Amino acid sequence: MMTAIPQPSDNRVYLELAFHPTVVLTTAVRRFVSNFYQQLLGDLDATSRLAMAAQELLENAVKYTSHGETMLRIELDGAAGIVRIHTSNRSDAAHIAILERLIGEMRAAPDPFAFYQGLLRSTMHDVEGSGLGLARIRCEGDMQVDLSIDGDLVAVTAWAHTEPRVSS
Repeated sequence: MMTAIPQPSDNRVYLELAFHPTVVLTTAVRRFVSNFYQQLLGDLDATSRLAMAAQELLENAVKYTSHGETMLRIELDGAAGIVRIHTSNRSDAAHIAILERLIGEMRAAPDPFAFYQGLLRSTMHDVEGSGLGLARIRCEGDMQVDLSIDGDLVAVTAWAHTEPRVSS
């Protein structure tokens, strides 16, 4: 006899994947995230921004991981009204330095849209290592982007406030 798994008492719902992402798989994950979180958020715009951010973070990992495996965790904390997308993977010192610089500049920029537009102009002919995906998350996704580094382990977290409609 199967028993239903009870909802967490703190109203948190999350999914976690650990895999070797490819461009094709990032698109599949985006579709899954969109379908899954549409049921929880009940808001097409919020769901679309979440799915876009997940795909951008995974594409970032595809480009810059040094050992292949990436961990993705998306958490909806209904009690706090926050959604978080977290990726972690191993990277090399050069890419870590680029991430530190880019996220530092992005967080210091008073206008996320102006920062994104500036990146679009400055990287028009060189999209490799441009940081456009992270700036897109900040601008179009209206999410904060944080970075933590532990040796060669890079963790990027995008988060935003939301109004979840967690259904049972």
